[in-house]
Amino acid sequence: MITVLFIGTAAYKEGTDRATCILNQRNVQTYVRSHQNIWNLPIGAPLEASAIFGENAFLDAKPDCPAGGTYTLADKIPAVGELAFTCDYTSTAAHKPQTQSAW
Repeated sequence: MITVLFIGTAAYKEGTDRATCILNQRNVQTYVRSHQNIWNLPIGAPLEASAIFGENAFLDAKPDCPAGGTYTLADKIPAVGELAFTCDYTSTAAHKPQTQSAW
């Protein structure tokens, strides 16, 4: 019984970490699109991390992946459907959204 509890808890933790990570990616994607729209920037325009993270930006600090992955912000405004903020965490449930075509 205890073994089943530990397996279930581990699966639950991995699932919540993945969901939180994808939510972080979606939120930063929204901030990147907001920055793009506010400044009327075209696809491929340079993207500075200081415009998204830091004082007087959308977020005070870059979020952390709850599972320990490393986030990377694109250096240019991505095309629609491409991620601006990705996580390198890989496991049985990698932290990549299944679909982001509308992002």
